[in-house]
Amino acid sequence: MPRLPGRASAALPPGRHLALTWGIPEGYGGMTNAMLHRTRAFVEVGGVEVDIVTLDARADYPELEQRFLADGRMAAGSRILNLWDWLREHPLPGGSLHPQRHPLLLIDEERDASELGEPRMRDGRVLSRSRVGAEGETLQIDHYREDGTLLASDRRDVWKRGELGGRSVVLCDERGEPVRSWGRIWHLYTAWLDALIARRRTWMIVDSKAVANFILTYRRPNVVTLHLVHASHLVGQKRPMGTLRESRRPVFENLDGYDAVVLLTERQRHDVEIMLGRHDNLEVIPNARDLGDLDPASLDLERDPGHGVMLAALTKRKRVDHAIRAVSAAAEDLAGGAHRPDLDVFGDGELRGRFERMIAKLPDPDRVRLRGHDATAPRQLHHASYLILSSTSEGFPLVLVESMAGGCLPIAYDVPYGPADIIRDGRNGFLVPPGDIAGLTAAVERIATMPKPELDRMRLAAQRTAQRYTDERVTADWARAFGRALARKQLKRAGVTGYVTTARLARFVIVRGIRTRIERARRRRAAV
Repeated sequence: MPRLPGRASAALPPGRHLALTWGIPEGYGGMTNAMLHRTRAFVEVGGVEVDIVTLDARADYPELEQRFLADGRMAAGSRILNLWDWLREHPLPGGSLHPQRHPLLLIDEERDASELGEPRMRDGRVLSRSRVGAEGETLQIDHYREDGTLLASDRRDVWKRGELGGRSVVLCDERGEPVRSWGRIWHLYTAWLDALIARRRTWMIVDSKAVANFILTYRRPNVVTLHLVHASHLVGQKRPMGTLRESRRPVFENLDGYDAVVLLTERQRHDVEIMLGRHDNLEVIPNARDLGDLDPASLDLERDPGHGVMLAALTKRKRVDHAIRAVSAAAEDLAGGAHRPDLDVFGDGELRGRFERMIAKLPDPDRVRLRGHDATAPRQLHHASYLILSSTSEGFPLVLVESMAGGCLPIAYDVPYGPADIIRDGRNGFLVPPGDIAGLTAAVERIATMPKPELDRMRLAAQRTAQRYTDERVTADWARAFGRALARKQLKRAGVTGYVTTARLARFVIVRGIRTRIERARRRRAAV
């Protein structure tokens, strides 16, 4: 891929850039949103092309890519590469077939009718069929090319039909004949990445924890691997010596398996090092936002101090009920006041019915409104007075940065991780002890009754805070992290072990850069 014009201060290193995730789900959340935004910034600010690499069997990726390019969620210079779509067009080189260990036993629509899941379709053609167990677990997926020939069969009930156990993945040629087979899906992923990357220098950021464990096993001299941790590594809110999440354990107990592990906040790095010791490959890079000019003169300071918003899925983790109860209590306390609090909640989810019933029982139900999903909801942050974030945990909540950029003061539970790294209590927002609904109520009442000059100062301070998280600053952070990750990889290959200080890494990067420029100059002279 040709190099794109980037902004000099944030230019990313040449080579192939990949963002690896399991898939892009419908109604995706913060992790996918952050990945898409970073990818676009890498193209527009960093000057490189980026492939978003997915492993799931979603059938509409070509259409999704065009939609994302059209609405700006992706930039020209990025694309979506899906494992199964790529295999439909490209044969994998070499490899072995083990028909004795991995016989090709396909789904029979008549015999397996009671076990069939919904087929995945594209333009009226079946791309995959699945067989599911009594509990809804996937027992087998057969993948097809668009011409109907068999591409691959992936069985997960090898040991006993109908019960999960064992794995058999058989890949077929363009005639539907078996040509390669594996006993683990990871082996197929490895073969594909090797074919996709070839021998080119590649920078791979792994966003999904579902894929992160696999990449621990994928070590290539030309591939620099970085895992971005989007959420807390702990169960619950006890920190720093809490309980490590089981889904995070393989990576966090093998942190050196990556050339860099990127955390979103300094507090999380501090906690990780207390729990697991110092690791020189821990980096801290926050998520970014395209925040525009952030001109203080354009900030709307004439807004109702009592009007609040919440941008959150209606799920248990977001604790929307806490915000509803807090604003309702504040509205009762300030009844008859000039700026009686109210709340608009933007988002949808499985708890909507429960919250509707809860609001109907409030003393004044009109003070809280469920607005549902609205793609334009972030615009409300430029007019609302405060935003409530009452989650049980976060990684780096971009909504706080967006809120501050719009002069909307955040009121957030002080949960791991993010709020305390962004908010300075009483200066650019408010931090409340986790689960303290009375504390949320008090913060809402304070904003609603605060003298306007003090409120204006807080809004301007919040906007200044948001300027730390622009695309230019964060992409420049990534450029430096890439350089350090490559240096670590090369030092490790040279036999250097143990903790490597940042100063030593910096010296290595500088010396390597000088040697590279000398070598390029020597080759130019030789060519002349």
